[in-house]
Amino acid sequence: MHAKQAAALSGVTVKALKYYEAIGLVEPARLGNGYREFGAHDIDLIKQVKELTALGLSVKGTRPFIECLRQGHVHGDDCPESLSAYHREIERLDALVGQLLARRQMLHARLFSAAARGFTTVTERYGLPENLPVPVDDGSAEHLVGATLPALALPATDGSMVKLDEVSDGRWVLFVYPTTGVPGQDMPRGWDEIPGARGCTPEACGFRDNLAHLRSAGLDALYGLSVQPSRYQRELVARLRLPYAMLSDPAFALGDSLGLPTFEAGGLRFYKRLTMVISGRTVEYVFYPIFPPNEHAGNVLKWLREHNPD
Repeated sequence: MHAKQAAALSGVTVKALKYYEAIGLVEPARLGNGYREFGAHDIDLIKQVKELTALGLSVKGTRPFIECLRQGHVHGDDCPESLSAYHREIERLDALVGQLLARRQMLHARLFSAAARGFTTVTERYGLPENLPVPVDDGSAEHLVGATLPALALPATDGSMVKLDEVSDGRWVLFVYPTTGVPGQDMPRGWDEIPGARGCTPEACGFRDNLAHLRSAGLDALYGLSVQPSRYQRELVARLRLPYAMLSDPAFALGDSLGLPTFEAGGLRFYKRLTMVISGRTVEYVFYPIFPPNEHAGNVLKWLREHNPD
């Protein structure tokens, strides 16, 4: 068969076929008129080159495999030289992976540093965009006062498993929030247009900055809770230097047990923002809806002071 037919049968271009011939990987017979004639064995060699280059080997790096086939072996990697070529390519890839991992770590470090600078500016002034839609009380949290927390354990950002029914015999607070922004990732489309969705970071910082006052007002413990995995919450805790732990509830275990209100955005489900003041296992008071979230910690502090039994 001529070059065009051989190329089509092998799945390569005629140009590639000529290159393989030029460097000696294939050696087609020559007819009396000077035309090349490719046979079945040539097709096998060309296919071997194509398979190996698809794995990342260079065209010239396939030579040990081609020579092995020419020696009459059934497979191109039946020879020691071919195995050595495998080892060299794996070592090259290992070195490349190491370089890529190092670059990835450096990029993560720079992303973390840049995000921390940006959020620090926001949280210092507790800034929120103007004209955010104000959530209304839809009655979906009225049943929570007097409810008993389930015997449910959730993973915390400090590595522990927090049993909600054993947090404290006294008064503690669990603030439930939709989700915080992840550096380098976009929020769901239309997030700012959803009443009560925006403002998780300022809310978390508000609790951070008021924690000492909250404790002096009789608070035993404070936790935040969302559906975000712990790995994202740990990044938030480190970036914002939060002195309390976040709880992860991606399966909506607490929400299903207590009937917490939720909403959907971008094809995903989130908790609506609310805060429960809890005495032991019993929900004593619920803040819902919450707006603006950057002032919420102050409102919780005011309530605690007004209802401090001491």
